[in-house]
Amino acid sequence: MEMHQIRYFLAICETLNFTRAAERCHVTQPALTRAIQKLEEEVGGLLFRRERNSTHLTHLGQLMEPHLRQVLTDSEAAMTTARSFLTNHGGSLKLGVMCTIGPLRFVGFLSHFQQSCPDILVSMTEAMPDRLCEMLKAEEVEVAVASHPHGFDDRFHAIRLYRERYVVALPPGHRLERKNAVSVVDLSGESYLSRANCEYYDYLSDICRERQVQMRDAYRSEQEDWIQSMVLAGMGICFLPEYLPVLPGVQTRPLIDPEVTRDVVLLTVAGRRYTQPVESFVKAIRRYVWPSVTADQSTLVD
Repeated sequence: MEMHQIRYFLAICETLNFTRAAERCHVTQPALTRAIQKLEEEVGGLLFRRERNSTHLTHLGQLMEPHLRQVLTDSEAAMTTARSFLTNHGGSLKLGVMCTIGPLRFVGFLSHFQQSCPDILVSMTEAMPDRLCEMLKAEEVEVAVASHPHGFDDRFHAIRLYRERYVVALPPGHRLERKNAVSVVDLSGESYLSRANCEYYDYLSDICRERQVQMRDAYRSEQEDWIQSMVLAGMGICFLPEYLPVLPGVQTRPLIDPEVTRDVVLLTVAGRRYTQPVESFVKAIRRYVWPSVTADQSTLVD
């Protein structure tokens, strides 16, 4: 049973004339007649009797009329609800963002997106990469901005946005302040302030062990501002992504030998169909030119 059959049936109920019903539905009379015949085949009996110039409902037609009218009413109400939602909200987008992403850099894109798609409401949630992946699979977020030292598995589609280096955060007057860059071996003996939300913590720790660099763990905190305040107070050093905002006075130097970088990517679930807001977001982020990022850094990560 199809909606056009129901509309044709109800038009005949109201006009009791196949010709006028066809005119009302903007179809030819043969097309309307074929649709009614098919509907009668599906319900298993005649719905109308045509006697000379008179058309009237059969008992089966009288029985079916209120049910089919309710089906049409419910269908139109559903379409009205959908159109109203899209008109009033422009759709919505649930965005997950890794908590170590520097907001000043990403807000530039969000401002650009708001200007190009002002009717799309973006709701942001912060979490660690593994948690963001769980949220993507559960549809708690639709897209996520994240990074991971070992990348993401093939359940996700990743679009690389930009690459950033890791830097060493130093207090003013530190012995390494005069260096343009800091080698990992230069950090031996330092007090280390651990950022609990750093997704590269194990990766950086492995590098230090490989080079037999020993640092004393001093403090560990989830609060970035607390860690940086401790650096500023001379309580130790820490590693930071270069685009993470730093407190005034905190000195940063690129980490070298080895240089450590991370790719910040946009994640979606592989094979999942985009909603219109997600499609608009993905198109906009593909076109966006990140400051100081070369064109070859905006490629797909397989």
